[in-house]
Amino acid sequence: MYKLPVMAVAAALVAGCSLIPEYEQPAAPVSSAWPQGDAYAAPPDVNAVGRSANGVAATAIGWREFFVDPRLQRLVDIALQNNRDLRVSVLNIEAARAQYQITRAELFPAIDAAASRARTRVPDAMQSFPQNPYNLYNVGLQASWEIDFWGRIRSLKEQALAQYLATAYGRQAAEIALVSQVANQYLTLLSTDDLLRVTEETLKAARESYAITKAQFETGVVTELDLRQAESVVEMAEANRQAQQRARAQAENALVLLIGAPLPADLPTGLPFDGQKVLADIPEGLPSDLLTRRPDIMAAEQMLLAANANIGAARAAFLPRIALTGSYGSQSLAFHDLFKSGSLAWGFTPQILLPIFEGGANVANLELAHVMKRVEIANYERTIQSAFREVADGLAARGTYDQQIKALERNAVANQRALSISELRYQNGVDSYLPVLTAQTNLYAALQALINARLARLTNLVDLYRALGGGWIEHTGETPRPADS
Repeated sequence: MYKLPVMAVAAALVAGCSLIPEYEQPAAPVSSAWPQGDAYAAPPDVNAVGRSANGVAATAIGWREFFVDPRLQRLVDIALQNNRDLRVSVLNIEAARAQYQITRAELFPAIDAAASRARTRVPDAMQSFPQNPYNLYNVGLQASWEIDFWGRIRSLKEQALAQYLATAYGRQAAEIALVSQVANQYLTLLSTDDLLRVTEETLKAARESYAITKAQFETGVVTELDLRQAESVVEMAEANRQAQQRARAQAENALVLLIGAPLPADLPTGLPFDGQKVLADIPEGLPSDLLTRRPDIMAAEQMLLAANANIGAARAAFLPRIALTGSYGSQSLAFHDLFKSGSLAWGFTPQILLPIFEGGANVANLELAHVMKRVEIANYERTIQSAFREVADGLAARGTYDQQIKALERNAVANQRALSISELRYQNGVDSYLPVLTAQTNLYAALQALINARLARLTNLVDLYRALGGGWIEHTGETPRPADS
């Protein structure tokens, strides 16, 4: 009649118990809705890019569908194969997996084959062997096992598992970030090409104007002041051209570093800078969606789970540890008698270790475990807040860049017209060369501002795609692979 309760108690003793605190996910320390206001009022101008996400979430959009430039697609593919930071992330996963397997192995008995030879001398009064000193040969199996009654080892195993998963999510976040970094650097490179083109056109026009002014000066039509002002435009344009050439070379070097290999000579032809039609209307969803879309948030939560599991191990350190050790084999005073009949030897040693005085180490270790959990809670909450801010900033920029660029385009047209009128008035002797100089400077600055705004708009859309969790899958509709793949 007592068979069932006895079996239940025995099973409970073998399975042990867990002292890990019950985990409660911290509340997200952000608003339940995205910010509202004038900066977020303007919808994305899908007509400007000609492509729509059609309501598909960022995590379900493949990066090949988000980026349509075949040259950029090839560069991203190369980066995913060669980037050294990503390789380190993958190796960190392997190291974390191995550490988890090491910790998990402590749950099982350890069995070793052992052979030894010991030479010992004892006091004559204690001598019981024919010779003194004497040799003792041993060969056989040794086993040891700590019975995890209180869940200390299982807590450490849960901690190692959570750390492994955090590393895997960290690698996923690194890959997503790499995709966006390659895209942004490629767009920066294209923008430097446009800036260099504008600078060279400005330099060409300045040289032509300087040639005309010089001829007029030699015939006494204009003053030396007009000549020097025209010369200053040429020299400033030349200085800007050198700066743009330097910026372009450095942008290409940064791209090479990201892809982890020299730029191949057979890269496909890319789209022009103003033809990069990335998706502009990806739905943002709710802030709570970030908890399952952002791998960095999931990594932070796994580190919190690891800290929570460590509390269980720290608690178990106050309780008795039960270890079983045993040996089985042959023992002899002479090596040639080691395997003869009568040499069998075995031993079994159960051991209970009860901590009595540890100098406060166990208490301090438990306190440390609780502090580290509070640290990980703060890290988790900060990660959520950072993600919320990234998306909110992206939405604000998405809602304002289109109108800003339209205004800058009108500004460039107005400055181009102002330059034409100034040159006409100067050629007819109505004005000095100063209005022409001012108009040229204003037009160059207007064109630079327009190109920089276009770059900021594109990189913001790329960053928003990343901030919403996009960039992990290659093609839209495919099943996302595990983070530790």
